[in-house]
Amino acid sequence: MTSKHDTYASPLAERNASPEMLAVWSARRKFQTWRRIWLAVAAAQHDLSKGRPHPLVTAEQLAELRAAVERGVTDEQLASAERHERELRHDVMAHVHALGEAAPGAKGIIHLGMTSQDVVCNADLLLIASAMRLVKAKLARLVIAFGEFASRTKAIPALGFTHYQPAQPTTVGRRAAGWAFDLDLCLEHMEAAVPAGLLRGLKGATGTQASFLALLGSAGEVDDLERRFVDALALETPAKVLTHSNQTYARVIDTFVVSSLASCASVIHKIAGDIRLLCNRKELDEPFESRQIGSSAMPYKRNPMRCERACGLARFVMNLPGNAFDTAATQWLERTLDDSSNRRLVLPEAFLALDGALDIMNNVAHGLVVHEASVRANLLAELPFMATENLLMECVTLGADRQDYHEIIRSHAQAAGLRVKQEGQANDLIDRLRADPAFASRERGGKLRADPDWSDLLDPARYVGRSVEQVDRFVREVVDSRRASFGPAITRLAENAPRV
Repeated sequence: MTSKHDTYASPLAERNASPEMLAVWSARRKFQTWRRIWLAVAAAQHDLSKGRPHPLVTAEQLAELRAAVERGVTDEQLASAERHERELRHDVMAHVHALGEAAPGAKGIIHLGMTSQDVVCNADLLLIASAMRLVKAKLARLVIAFGEFASRTKAIPALGFTHYQPAQPTTVGRRAAGWAFDLDLCLEHMEAAVPAGLLRGLKGATGTQASFLALLGSAGEVDDLERRFVDALALETPAKVLTHSNQTYARVIDTFVVSSLASCASVIHKIAGDIRLLCNRKELDEPFESRQIGSSAMPYKRNPMRCERACGLARFVMNLPGNAFDTAATQWLERTLDDSSNRRLVLPEAFLALDGALDIMNNVAHGLVVHEASVRANLLAELPFMATENLLMECVTLGADRQDYHEIIRSHAQAAGLRVKQEGQANDLIDRLRADPAFASRERGGKLRADPDWSDLLDPARYVGRSVEQVDRFVREVVDSRRASFGPAITRLAENAPRV
């Protein structure tokens, strides 16, 4: 007897994606959405032909079809559709037959006037909208989580980096606010690039609506059919029906969808990468459970495995847009079928992988540990170098030549740096500068009008600029707004949070 362990199972389903996202892309959800579409079309056709001697859809047929659709797709019906598809080699017609078996009195009117993409395209757009709502909620939740972390740590000075070399200090919280801001940019882009409530509508085999015109007899009634169809789907947001479509909706829409997911993935990768670098510097740690093992060989290891997983998933999503662009570019004339097998992979898996990465990073953001002693020690080890910029400016105000003193400081800084790197000694740059006569007042034989103020030169708070103020502004203008907009959706997520 074959068990589940004898066949391949997607890691996205078994290890990463949430039950909610898996449900969106499940076979049952897809085929039930197909049935909702068939019902909506039949209901519209019934209403429009009520006064005719021979209505397109009778009240009895509609009632039987509605009852079958409301009962949902059973396992037996799914198995029946699979049998039909093996014979017919056509998934939509297989489900037409399976639904006809569940509603035999309505069998003859199911799919009336429709082409497969009147079903599939509208269903895909509905599923994409559901998946996108979930992604947006999780993205907003992550913006808020890092924003709250930023508020808690906004005043902890930390060494900044450019080129991954020590640079002007920032604060732990300001860096986290930067992460949250990048995520919020992705959320803004998603909201603009992928309109909510988008539908293909009822367009027929090549988009001309010829079959519906033949059924109903006038352009006005065809428009009325499409309007009633859209209303019957009871969308959560006002529908935006595509003005023009060939057999399929324009596949460039898929590029908007997948690219927006990939943009978000790239930011997640950057954030997780930053955290991994800071874990190495012993400044941060992601959550680590009491029984968790970091390495099978090295018991002391505390590897940032959550962020590593997030990077791996993000990298997968980042590499998917090329498929969507290729598909959009190769839809010959009114359509070709090479989009189907590719889209069955790319669309669900882009959402499933990003969903997993978002859940992982939410867990990290809520459990991120700051080792303030290490943060301070790392900053103080480099702060003498950073302090020289302020010292240089002060010396100029005391009458020094900027270029001369830049060279003096540079020479001492290089010597102090070699002492740290080659001898493993402490950074003595400030002591070297104070001992140099060039940094004495004229009364003490130097070149300056007065002695520089050395008293708080190594106070980290002097070098973080407006970091605290910037975090407060970001939380006020961005985080609080997202909390107000997505509060109920985030509450629902908390009730169904997966273990990561």
